[in-house]
Amino acid sequence: MTGTTAAPRGLVAELTRAQTRLLTGGVLLGILGVASTLVQPKLVAHLIEAVGRHEPVALLITLLAVLFVADAALSATQGCLIGRAGENIVRDARVLLSGRVLRAELSYLNTQRQGDVHTRLVGDTALMKIALTQSLAQILLNGLIVVGGVVMMALIDVWLLLVTIGCLGVASVASIGVARGLRRAALVNRADTGEFGADLQRVLAALPTVKAAGAEGREEDRLAARADKVRRSGNRVTVLNALFSPVLNVGLQASLAAVMGIGMARVATGSLSVADFTAFTMYLFYLVSPLVLVFLSLGTYQQGRAAVQRVDELAGIPQEHTAAPAADPGPGTDAAPGQARDTAPPAPEGGHPAVEFRDVRFGYGDRPVLDAVSFTVPPRGLTALVGVSGAGKTTVFQLIERFYRPGRGAVLLDGRDIAHLTPAEIRGGVGYVQQDSAAMRGTLRENIVYAAPDATEADIEEAVELAGLTDVVAALPEGLDTHLGDQGTGLSGGQRQRLCVARALLQKPAVILLDEATAHLDSEAEAALRDSLRRIARRCAVVAIAHRISTVVEADRIVVLDEGRVRAVGTHPQLIRDDALYGRLAAAQFADGARAEAAAEAATGVRSGQPSAGVAG
Repeated sequence: MTGTTAAPRGLVAELTRAQTRLLTGGVLLGILGVASTLVQPKLVAHLIEAVGRHEPVALLITLLAVLFVADAALSATQGCLIGRAGENIVRDARVLLSGRVLRAELSYLNTQRQGDVHTRLVGDTALMKIALTQSLAQILLNGLIVVGGVVMMALIDVWLLLVTIGCLGVASVASIGVARGLRRAALVNRADTGEFGADLQRVLAALPTVKAAGAEGREEDRLAARADKVRRSGNRVTVLNALFSPVLNVGLQASLAAVMGIGMARVATGSLSVADFTAFTMYLFYLVSPLVLVFLSLGTYQQGRAAVQRVDELAGIPQEHTAAPAADPGPGTDAAPGQARDTAPPAPEGGHPAVEFRDVRFGYGDRPVLDAVSFTVPPRGLTALVGVSGAGKTTVFQLIERFYRPGRGAVLLDGRDIAHLTPAEIRGGVGYVQQDSAAMRGTLRENIVYAAPDATEADIEEAVELAGLTDVVAALPEGLDTHLGDQGTGLSGGQRQRLCVARALLQKPAVILLDEATAHLDSEAEAALRDSLRRIARRCAVVAIAHRISTVVEADRIVVLDEGRVRAVGTHPQLIRDDALYGRLAAAQFADGARAEAAAEAATGVRSGQPSAGVAG
């Protein structure tokens, strides 16, 4: 895929290796704790023998007390080190994944469900910490206790050990089978949770639309169905998880009963000493908790592995290249796989357009959008894109920003093919005002300086004035420091659009793209913005997608798009005279019936056959 980087192999493993010192320290302390635990039953046996021989036992009792305290201290310190490593892994994973999502190929990211991406970033990384640190540490350290205990029991009495292993072996095999089923169930549950999060985010993002459509009940039912699916898969995880202790306890109880019965009989016959029987029984009791923890941790680890898999998948999200190669156009284009994409030759020094399209073809999958599109935008002045809905106007903007890549042809900025520019070079020189007037929670000032955080007060005032926001700012209770809600709540649609214009101006770009900049403005505000556009166009290239013909009447150049092709280029008077489609678009948009009729008459006799439609972005 062009514009992507290879997915990092084993990202989670790489992040875990970065915490080797903490993890190694924790494991070493844990091993010391294991040794301390395994020595205790032998000391108890020596204590029993010493009492039987009427020897002093103060030293043994003191040594046992020291071992008990050391065991507790080592366990606490080991837990702190392992826990700290886990928090570091989660932090590093979230920072790295956030960066990869922010720098992802937009064409790919738009195909993903944002709620699922959010779940992977927040929920799965938390589960990953438990799997990679706490669970693995428990498996390792408690596993060592189990192995060490078995060795010590073998040194005391092999036959009793064989009885114990026989009882525990059946339970262990059954527990391993449960663990495997748990991992599969956990993966399904995490996917179901991601689907619920994605649907919830979809509804919250469009809540006004949901309410206006009276769709609360339908959406509630849809979310309830998603929640039921999460519950069902979660219940399966719960059931499998709950089976661990009972399955293992059956083996432990059978082992304990057998050891007590056989051991007491052997003590009665004198073939096993009381001290050795006591030590063996203590080791068996010492195995109970570690063995249970091993299998419980194994179950938790299996759930965490599902989270690790989902995190690694997110880490492989395609990335924007700093400078894209000129081959393999990637998804969202109409070129055949592996086929080289056309690129522009180097532009001559000086005198080249601000933007140039050279024979550009583009499609979303199998659906063509642009076909052999060629036009130029001069370094100064206003260039307007007009055409019926679906003509490809917004796609042109997305190609200029390199959100997508053309399948054929080339897009040039200041004479340079954007395929060979970094994203910073492209977007630092292009200001983009979206049709949706994106604003974010925060102050008005924070929204305006978002693309230029180091802007001076003078620059901010100039951008506010050029965007026609001066009166709006003056009327707000705290001026530029007024807080806005999510999606710019607190401003009208037209005010949010002008805010976005001010944000773009503050970048001081060579090209400003305005997608339906007047869509939410009343006549007075539109007139003010047109005046601003005239002043802005004296300093840089302005390219506007126009819903209203009145917005582009004074444009220096108008590009008419029709069915993905450039139909005509010219000024408003020229197009009224020479292009039937533009004439009809203009006639449909003019409020003055007389002027609309005049525009239609001016287009009479020009080639027709195109459907009448309004202009849309």
